[in-house]
Amino acid sequence: MSEDTHTLRRGGMTAIIKAHGAELCSLTDGITEFVWQAGPEWPRHAPLLFPIVGRLAGDELRHRGKTYRMTQHGFARDSRFAWAERGESRCALLLEDSEATRALYPFAFRLTAIFALDAGGLDLTLTVANTGKETLPASIGGHPAFNWPLQSESAKEDYALTFAKAESSRVRRLDGGLLRASAEPGPVKGTQLPLSESLFADDAIIFDRIESDTVRYAASNGPWLKMSWRGFRELGVWSKPSGAPFLCIEPWRGYASPAGFDGEFADKPGLMHIAPGAEERLSFRIEVGSS
Repeated sequence: MSEDTHTLRRGGMTAIIKAHGAELCSLTDGITEFVWQAGPEWPRHAPLLFPIVGRLAGDELRHRGKTYRMTQHGFARDSRFAWAERGESRCALLLEDSEATRALYPFAFRLTAIFALDAGGLDLTLTVANTGKETLPASIGGHPAFNWPLQSESAKEDYALTFAKAESSRVRRLDGGLLRASAEPGPVKGTQLPLSESLFADDAIIFDRIESDTVRYAASNGPWLKMSWRGFRELGVWSKPSGAPFLCIEPWRGYASPAGFDGEFADKPGLMHIAPGAEERLSFRIEVGSS
């Protein structure tokens, strides 16, 4: 058994998880590989975003008169998690604060990621626990990238996202990685968002007032994927502005610093504030099939 990866199997489904970043790097039903295979356009599969989502101004985290360097999306995606459980269809990984993390983020925490595979898809449960004596300010998010298109004979424009509810709210965009001050008209028509590379010419689409808790990613026929989430309040949808054969569907609890925000990290909009001894549990499910 490799210390670097663990393979889950159940009912014809296979998932591979890496200890580095607790990152899902493959999800297949035996026919279709749904997860982007970290090609040259973007060298990741499905990183976990913690303790921030997005970017802080100047990549600086300020807390009680001190400044810490915190780069985009935080350090969890580049940290090695410890294996807490390794079973046939379920595994758990653990990341706790250390001297290295406290040099970047001066808080005590325990982050647990539990992957559970069944015949229809994969569940990921994330638990952020405050093991310290002061309130824990944090954000967390998923960043799974899926192949786009899901089958080589399809075109990108054949695909759409279908939300569980009409998404009539305006969306947010980024400038230099920071949240623009004003919201913009959303691209969803009712429940449908037809996909094209041009959607991402202005970087990610951020639904900071998402109504749905489920979205289906599919063409009119062939492989499809459905994501559902609990505990997350925002959703990012992203691909490389220059074009790339993947689509990221990202449940978030938090977002980048608003442009012009220059205060204490604990005052940044979008954060969870977890009391000492308490925890926040969030989850999302990736269900797959073919029609």
